[in-house]
Amino acid sequence: MRYDQIDTEFFVRNRARLAELLGPGAMVIVHANDIMPTNADGVMPFDQNRDLYYLSGVDQEETTVVLFPDAKEEKDREILFVRETSDLLAIWEGEKLSKAQGQTVSGIKNVQWAQNFEGHFHRLMPQAESVYLATNEHIRAQVIVETRNARFIRECQARYPLHDYKRLAQVMDQLRVIKDEVEVAELQKAIDITAAGFRRVLKFLKPGVGEWEVEAEYLHEFIRNRSRKFAYPPIIGSGKNACVLHYVENGSVCQDGEMLLMDVGAEWANWNADMTRTVPVNGRFTKRQRDVYNAVLKVQRGSADFLRPGVTQKEWRDHTIELMEVELIGLGLIDAKEAKKQDPNDRELVKKYYMHGIGHHLGLDVHDVGDLHEPVKEGMVFTVEPGIYIREENLGVRLEDDIVIGKEENVNLFKDIPIEVDEIEELMNS
Repeated sequence: MRYDQIDTEFFVRNRARLAELLGPGAMVIVHANDIMPTNADGVMPFDQNRDLYYLSGVDQEETTVVLFPDAKEEKDREILFVRETSDLLAIWEGEKLSKAQGQTVSGIKNVQWAQNFEGHFHRLMPQAESVYLATNEHIRAQVIVETRNARFIRECQARYPLHDYKRLAQVMDQLRVIKDEVEVAELQKAIDITAAGFRRVLKFLKPGVGEWEVEAEYLHEFIRNRSRKFAYPPIIGSGKNACVLHYVENGSVCQDGEMLLMDVGAEWANWNADMTRTVPVNGRFTKRQRDVYNAVLKVQRGSADFLRPGVTQKEWRDHTIELMEVELIGLGLIDAKEAKKQDPNDRELVKKYYMHGIGHHLGLDVHDVGDLHEPVKEGMVFTVEPGIYIREENLGVRLEDDIVIGKEENVNLFKDIPIEVDEIEELMNS
């Protein structure tokens, strides 16, 4: 395992918090993700089911967690099933968790081999009144491939049609949206690695460098610091490419006089950083670039300050649009008189230059779980990422930080990462 072992008590607390939200006689069953095929005998890198990881800390395929707080026997109240290791498996793939290691990682005392799941499952189901099963209900999810959890749901309901089945996603979302101090610490590690990559790129970038080379510099620094991968496909867009919101080709050469938008993040122990910075390719902002950049920075800071407990995400979005309208008028992109005429609930003039949301929950998923209609609460983590995209000028600027909602004040996890114009120029030219 490339990352440091997470404090076992974190996973113990998570299971205890989940148990408090379950009804009498409820059983929870969560399976690991599949290893997905590509072509021939190729497979994709394994990516663990986040709910299973949150409840167990196990980052291994063919894993199942069963939680049954009201089971008649104490040993059945928490069971972890892991893939049985062997000498042959150790030679070809590397050793898997032993039962003792599974106990150490998860804090679950009853660890069984995965092939024994069926017997335990059918023994416990008659005791259960209700069964919580795992589905992907994220608002942005496009579920095309049948997952291990989806297959189990179909098989379980066919065999036991009269049980009361419930959605685990609703309960897990309530738990995961509020971040434990352990999670914030792991997020900070991912962010610190991302910051190291950004500083490396500031020294490297110059006219004539390929966007793909910038991507390679980030990846070098991430892996050097034991991050396993990018948190998401990196966006490295220079000039007009910076105006493409999800540009991931990263195939153009950075030209003198252009701005380079970099939306990147490192992954650490399954937690994810999410950063965007936009810098001049030649190390010096033009007046126009500086004005647009500072306008975005002003909106970002005003938006982050507004994001406090009790605020709804719609109120946050509306407030950001109001801030952005003022800046776009100042940049000469919107006429003040025309702005007054438009529907205040629509603001189409703003959307021409700022057409995406202001931010999202962040955690074990980059677009982490959370109810869009739920007011902001202490302990949530959000990205704050306004942008201005002027396609007619081939100029796009986006700035993004990750914010922990605090009781008295928010905590910017990117506070030590350069963002001011003068800071950027000094680092690029030192």
